[in-house]
This record gives sequence, C-alpha cells and structure tokens, in this order.
Amino acid sequence: MLYKELKDSIKALGFPSIEDFVHYIGVTPSDILEWEEKDDVPYIVSLIIHLLKGDKDLPNNKTLDNLVEECLPLAQLLEEASSFPHKLEEMFLLQKELNDSTNGKNWELGINKYGKEINWLRCIHMEVAELIDSTPWKHWKNINAESDMNNIHVELVDIWHFLMSYILQETNVPKAVSLVNTHCIYEALEEIDPKAMVKEAEKLSYISLAIETGNMPTFSGVERFIDQFFRCCKISGLSFTWLQKLYIGKNCLNKFRQDHGYKEGTYIKVWNNDEDNVVMVSILDKMENVSFDELYSKLEESYPA
Repeated sequence: MLYKELKDSIKALGFPSIEDFVHYIGVTPSDILEWEEKDDVPYIVSLIIHLLKGDKDLPNNKTLDNLVEECLPLAQLLEEASSFPHKLEEMFLLQKELNDSTNGKNWELGINKYGKEINWLRCIHMEVAELIDSTPWKHWKNINAESDMNNIHVELVDIWHFLMSYILQETNVPKAVSLVNTHCIYEALEEIDPKAMVKEAEKLSYISLAIETGNMPTFSGVERFIDQFFRCCKISGLSFTWLQKLYIGKNCLNKFRQDHGYKEGTYIKVWNNDEDNVVMVSILDKMENVSFDELYSKLEESYPA
C-alpha cells in the first residue's frame, strides 16, 4: 500500500487525522514519517486497514507470497511427517517378521536357527562398501563415470534393513519407533556431491567398527547410527517417503527370494538380463501406494519360469 492510499483509507474509516490512527494501532509518529519517506506502508498496517474496512480479500503482497511459497515444501513435509510413526512401526514389524522367518525365533540373542552367529554390525559395514562401489571412487578406473544413484538408494535400504535389525536386537518396536521418529523429517538434497556422500557413508562403517571393538557404548552407538544414516539419506537425495517405499519393496523381494530357494542356492537373481533389484524398483515406480501382497504377486508374474 502506498502512503497516499493509507491517508485516503484513514479518512474513509472515519479517523479525524493520521495521528489518531497512529495512536489507535500503537505505532509512533517516526514510523509514519518513514512510511511517507519511502512511500510504502508495511503489510501488517495494510492488513489492519482491510480488516477495519471489512474486506474479505486480503491485500496483495509480493513478500508475503514469496514467504508462503518458500514455506509450502516445509508445510507439506510436516503434513507427511504425521504419518511417519505409523510407517516406521510398519517397517519395524515387517523387519521383525522377516528376521523371525529367516533366522528363527530369538534371533535377537545373536544366533540363527542353524546355530550360525548373526553380526548386524558387519552386515552394515559390508553394505557400506557396496554403496561406495556404486560411485566412481577408484582413482585408477572409470574416473569420469557417474554414480549409480538408483543402486545407491537400494544399498541404503539394505543398510536400513540391517540397522533396524540391530536396533531391534537392542530394544523393542515401540522404543525403536520413538528413537527414529524425529530423524525422519528432512529434505533430501537435489544436487548430489558423490565425494561428500562417500565420506558420510564411511562414517557408518566407523560407527560399526567402534561398537564392534568396544570403543563406543552400544546404546550411544545406536543413536549415532540413526543420526548418521538419515544424514546419508539426505545427502544421497533419498527422501524418507521413498526410503519407506523402497524398504517395503526390498523386504518383499527378500521374502520372495527366501521362498524361491535363496538359502539353498537355487534362486535365480538375474531376470531376463536384469537383476531382481532392478525389476523390483521398476515395478515400484508404477505403484502409487505400496502393497506388500500386490508387489509379491507382481514379482511372481515377472520371475523366470
């Protein structure tokens, strides 16, 4: 609103003078002088004028419009975040169910049903290595290659499987959801720096080794793991929503593998020249809402005879 428009509006509202209006809204005469000098009235004053007039439409303001536009992504993220505890609970329950099925009851004690030791920390360490191998980190080979971001996201989901298992080994589902929930609210980066991504991923290995060697207490290690994992997701451009979708997909694929001879060595991992991970992601891309049972059926349809 321009200063002249303010003066005209004040008269129309019945204020004897601009001083009376100033007193009414609680600003100082020096503020009025500044408005007159700049020929610009603050938006909040324009809003008061409109409210006093009884106008239904609010005054236009470019600054406010820009502010609202900037806040929209955050508002959408916060709206999505309201569903995060439910999604986390679903993932932890699915992970427990998969571990019960694959490793047998009481796998939390560190031994599977075949008497073999379970080492989630080593699993995480090895998956980090696979993630790093999806980037052109080697100084002697393919130095100009692009990072395989699709596979990096799949490797992060694999790490998430093992990290959830480790968390469940140390606590229970409600506590696990409580520990993780506040870390899920973040905006994934659009521009990815492969070097930074590798460095952040390596920190997951450092935490694994620190706990394994007794140089970090287990519970503080769990908290460090969670924080660092979601930092890796953010830097890698993997949103929590897509992480959850990929997790359901990979969990379903893991169940599918077990049902089709993975442990016995009879499972076929390459389907018509594509690895099963690639097939699973391509199916997920076409699914708006992920259903474990529907995805399992689609995998059955795609699996080589």
